[in-house]
Amino acid sequence: MRTAGVDLAASPARTAVAVIEWVDGMARLVELAMPADDERITELVVGAERIGIDAPFGWPDAFVDLVVAQHRGRLESGRRLDDIEHRRPLAYRRTDRVVAAAKLGNPLSVSADQIAHVAFRCAGLLADLGVTDRVEGWAVEAYPAAALKHWGLTHRGYKGVARREVLAASYGTVSTRAPWLDCGAYRELLRVDDNAFDAVITALIARAAALGRTRLPEGADREVAAREGWIHVPDCGLDELI
Repeated sequence: MRTAGVDLAASPARTAVAVIEWVDGMARLVELAMPADDERITELVVGAERIGIDAPFGWPDAFVDLVVAQHRGRLESGRRLDDIEHRRPLAYRRTDRVVAAAKLGNPLSVSADQIAHVAFRCAGLLADLGVTDRVEGWAVEAYPAAALKHWGLTHRGYKGVARREVLAASYGTVSTRAPWLDCGAYRELLRVDDNAFDAVITALIARAAALGRTRLPEGADREVAAREGWIHVPDCGLDELI
């Protein structure tokens, strides 16, 4: 089996793609590419059983409804958008709120933060890859911070050049906890580049999804997630991926 992880950025320059091969109780990082435009991503993920993409797969229903109504001049009065509580449904998807409630992180708002640029690119990439199922499709939405926290690993404070020591320590912990993961010639890159590191974590999340070991929406959440997207968080230990 092969899984792939895409740490998607607004520009190809900061986008990283990791491909992991799983054979006989071992996992080997066979490709780690950066930068990567959409064409390169498509080339690298071909043949993967499941791919993870660290980017929002959609927008909040309430936000879409508001934009469409305002665009068509049909927005009703009295919405009281001066109250932040009335704006929260416009800013956060159901999956964002579920992850936050589980204390697994605080996903950025796809409609009110710069991550919207990543979501624009992700929408085009999903179309290029032929992905229409935003919940249990070939590509799954990943959020490395939530997976890392679930696994008891450093999940924040490792991003940016000034925090390379934290990143190196985080990679070292992953190596200790997952001795079955052979990163080969990419070890040094993973110690100094958080985009590359997140791409590998996203490929691990894709493995969890391929094994059916991620949390899925239930009840009414499933219908909403089909439109807004759903963050896949592992429900297994790191050692259970192998």
